[in-house]
Amino acid sequence: MRKIILAFDGIHYSESSFDFAKRLNEINPILLTGVFLPQTSYANIWSYADGVGAPMFVPAIEDAEIDLIEKNIQKFETACQRNGIEYRTHKDFNDLALPELKKESRFADLMIIGSERFYENMGVGDPNNYLKEAIHNIECCVIVVPEKYKFPDVNILAYDGSESAVFAIKQFAYLLPEFSGNATLLTYANLEGEVNLPNEAYIEELTGRHFPDLTVSKLDIDSKKYFSTWVADKKTAIVVAGAFSRSAFSQFFNKSFVRDIIKQHNVPVFIGHK
Repeated sequence: MRKIILAFDGIHYSESSFDFAKRLNEINPILLTGVFLPQTSYANIWSYADGVGAPMFVPAIEDAEIDLIEKNIQKFETACQRNGIEYRTHKDFNDLALPELKKESRFADLMIIGSERFYENMGVGDPNNYLKEAIHNIECCVIVVPEKYKFPDVNILAYDGSESAVFAIKQFAYLLPEFSGNATLLTYANLEGEVNLPNEAYIEELTGRHFPDLTVSKLDIDSKKYFSTWVADKKTAIVVAGAFSRSAFSQFFNKSFVRDIIKQHNVPVFIGHK
């Protein structure tokens, strides 16, 4: 049984995230942990990590926010009971939001986050700063789910020959074996003039063992410009991508096709973390 975290900022409840977890539980039972985080100041989101550098003043949580968090916790618990899901609820009414989420992720197999609802009124950009920081700093793999989606029956394995891409593909296979029977596209985009699939025999041996219905295709497109557009036509897909090294994280969201796929809110994205 896998332990899966559903991460909510307390006042925004992502129906799609719960639905995704519910569908997984219907196939193979899971332990679902709901983590409800308060609103917070973006300037302080990581200042409490490991107890270092805490600011002198921690903003108090308003009573109205506490009431909303309590209602969402009740909604989560009722939905779990109704759907026969084993669950836990973790709530921390303080300003330790994302550092607490990082700690939770260390003891989980997988995290699910709603791409549109997670701190939707905070931060700047799309994906917003909170979502980008969460994906960067958590210590397990993550699935980012839009509010409107179709449960995947197609896997798109985004392969660029990198270590992180291979790691993500393996983690996807290990953590979500229920998707192994899906039609699977191992896609290699044309990057920097490369013609051949890097380590083609090796990646085909690996993916072919986990995904019997496998098609290998090289996309003759500029992935940075057009890959997200190509994915947008695959309405029932899940995209599998590596998170790159932490030192290259700025590239991950500033230059990567993954940012654009999340921004479009069309399909779930599985991101592999080491």
